Amino acid sequence: MSRIGRMPITVPAGVTVTIADGNVVTVKGPKGELTRALRAEMIINQEGNTITVNRPSDDKLHRSLHGLTRTLLNNMIIGVTDGYKKELEVNGVGYRVAKEGKNLVMNLGFSHQVIVPEIEGINIEVPAPNKIIVNGCDKQIVGQFAAEIREKRPPEPYKGKGIKYVDEVIRRKVGKTGAKK
Repeated sequence: MSRIGRMPITVPAGVTVTIADGNVVTVKGPKGELTRALRAEMIINQEGNTITVNRPSDDKLHRSLHGLTRTLLNNMIIGVTDGYKKELEVNGVGYRVAKEGKNLVMNLGFSHQVIVPEIEGINIEVPAPNKIIVNGCDKQIVGQFAAEIREKRPPEPYKGKGIKYVDEVIRRKVGKTGAKK
């Protein structure tokens, strides 16, 4: 039995979960509303404020989907109550970011500015010229958007310049040494 899959999910106050035909789950909360179609063969039961996920058989496919389905449901509930956040840090001389309207404008050492528009379901904050915070209620969209921002100038190993996650550790390399005789 899946250790993660068999754990019950408690639904906090202020959150409504509706399970439609074909396991289409809609979660509404203070931060927003999320809808996701989960695999139809998984058995999702809601009793009061607890949700349990069961699998129909011990097939390899059903065993692998058991924990995944439970985690996706739990992430939706956490997203509409607390939300998800990714923090990015910009390192480099002359590298800076600013928010203009709904756009994130970045000076990253190119001959032009890199402009990234804010997408639906995502909120971008720039508390400092070298810090970006991406907020949202869908964990997958927040992580993907933060990865796309980081991709504009990934950190390089020699000087550490670029965009990195706050908790990311860049393995530094030693540069060239002088001529040896």
